[in-house]
Amino acid sequence: MDTQERKQEPLERRETMRVELESYSHNEQLARVVVAAYMTRLNPTVDETEDVKTAVSEAVTNAIIHGYQESGETLILRVSSVGGELQVEVEDHGVGIPDVEQARQPLYTTSTEGERSGMGFTFMETFMDQVEVRSAPGSGTLVVMKKKIGA
Repeated sequence: MDTQERKQEPLERRETMRVELESYSHNEQLARVVVAAYMTRLNPTVDETEDVKTAVSEAVTNAIIHGYQESGETLILRVSSVGGELQVEVEDHGVGIPDVEQARQPLYTTSTEGERSGMGFTFMETFMDQVEVRSAPGSGTLVVMKKKIGA
C-alpha cells in the first residue's frame, strides 16, 4: 500500500433500515418510535428527535389516510444515515397525488369530512431540512425527508 492510499479517509457508509407497515392509524405511532430508536446512534437532542417524530407522523398519516384510505395495504418506511444526516423515506403504492405543488400548500386537503387540517407537508417542511415528494396518480407517493443531526 503506498502512502497516498493510507492517507485516504474511509468513506462513510450509509446504513439503512427498512420496515413494512400495514396502513392502519395505530401504526403511525410505531413508525415514530422506530425512527426515534434508529436516531439514537446519531446522538440527537430532544428537540431534534421531536421534530423528526412529528414529520414522520405527518408523512405516515398522509400515506395511511390519503394514499390508502386506511385499507391495510403495505407502506414502506426507510431510515438511513450517513455522517450526521438522517434520511427518512415513506413510500406507498396508493392513489398518488395529482398535483404535488397544490398538495404542499398550507391548508390544502382532499378530505371531504373536515377532519384534516391540510398542514401535513407544511409541518414536514418546518421540522426537516429538506423534503422531496414524488408522486403520480395511481402510482403512489414517495416522501423523502432529510435532517442534519447535531448541526
